[in-house]
Amino acid sequence: MIQPTRRLRRLRNTPALRDLMRETRLHLDDLIYPIFIEEELDKKMPIAAMPGVDRHPEASFERELDAARAAGIKSVILFGVSRHKDPTGSDAWAEKGLVYRMVAKAKKHAPDMTIMADICFCEYTDHGHCGVLHEDGHVHNDLTLENLAKQSVTACRAGVDVLAPSAMMDGMVAAMREAVDAAGFAHVPILSYSSKFASGLYGPFREASGVRLNGDRKTYQADPANARAALLESALDEAEGADALMVKPGLFYLDVIQRLRAQTLLPIGAYQVSGEYAMIKFAAKAGAIDEKTVVLEALTAFKRAGADFVLTYFAKDVKGYLGL
Repeated sequence: MIQPTRRLRRLRNTPALRDLMRETRLHLDDLIYPIFIEEELDKKMPIAAMPGVDRHPEASFERELDAARAAGIKSVILFGVSRHKDPTGSDAWAEKGLVYRMVAKAKKHAPDMTIMADICFCEYTDHGHCGVLHEDGHVHNDLTLENLAKQSVTACRAGVDVLAPSAMMDGMVAAMREAVDAAGFAHVPILSYSSKFASGLYGPFREASGVRLNGDRKTYQADPANARAALLESALDEAEGADALMVKPGLFYLDVIQRLRAQTLLPIGAYQVSGEYAMIKFAAKAGAIDEKTVVLEALTAFKRAGADFVLTYFAKDVKGYLGL
């Protein structure tokens, strides 16, 4: 009989031994929970494409902050669902617009939590793009930078803890950093969606955030086939002063996370996007997979690839999944 010279199974014999030898660990502190907040909404609205996720009324979204806190989540990111859309998304930087109101309310209700704000315009423009449009339908990069700077200052005045720009405009981190520093908010960090791909996995998010997109975003989001270009995007954002970087989507781009980890010393996040969430949810509903097992496996994969934290719609479930 052939005898193995090395028996790797010895270190897998018991649950306690497997725990002792585990290389990658998932903690609740690693998770950021996204919350959708809609103005003029009477009651929370379920998102059909994202079972278990709702739009929350501006008047009472504090309940969802409480639910996240009870689930052990310390960090949330807020997405506004605007009913005051226009061609530039001007409500996003209005003095008392939705961004200001929801950040201020969240910070007042949960001062112990890290409140992040999505800095972009797709939820606030009537065309669904992330900035100001040229007459030819393409996004005007530099005019959008001016608006991102204004939105960032508005969020800072409301008390935001972290700015999270997702517009993928060239120079956005530099423009934001200059503006918020000049306004007296040099202490506020920027978590940049620095390697964000023009993915087919965002559809459920658009339903959740009320985005009605005309066309696509291929002229400003990264080509899914181009890892080097995505890494360059992150390198440029780091050079402009980003405090942390993020790869979006997550699971299809583990190679980019791993390569980015080798490239930078900054913290790295992965966004487990709406399409990833929906695939797991609907596959579990069909009985094809076990939701708990697959969620923990996916979140661990992000950490294993080099991510320090994960934005995930499953965040509130993980405490129970880990048996905490």
